[in-house]
Amino acid sequence: MQEAKGKVPSGRIVKNVVQRIMESTKIPNSYQIGEVCQILVKDNPDLRGKGGCWGLVTHVGEFSCTVKTWDGELTVGVQHLKSFDYLPQECQQMREICDRITRLREGENLEEAAKAVLKFLGELKRPYLTAVEERLLDVLESESQN
Repeated sequence: MQEAKGKVPSGRIVKNVVQRIMESTKIPNSYQIGEVCQILVKDNPDLRGKGGCWGLVTHVGEFSCTVKTWDGELTVGVQHLKSFDYLPQECQQMREICDRITRLREGENLEEAAKAVLKFLGELKRPYLTAVEERLLDVLESESQN
């Protein structure tokens, strides 16, 4: 390495070179706010437990997006996202589902069974709820108001 002037490079030099290589090979961000994406864990321990979850893009950065999932928001590199390519109407439906889940999750007395249902809904691979899923969400909403 030129930076080390023929000597063994320091940790700082190695880190800087690795950072430059990573930045030069990053995928440009083509996601849009409101788009529905699937989270891909791919060797990222920070995303453990989020694999397969869908999220709504709430902020678009240069090489990452902030996504709102069933249990909060997180920033994810574009290499860890895959668009579902939903139509705008389908993205709106998912936004409404996400808002309902968020309101429930923020409730103080959420039982484990309710959390399990919300997690299941947060991992759907389709832009709608079945009749049974809709009724489950309705029941959780009515119980949370009591």
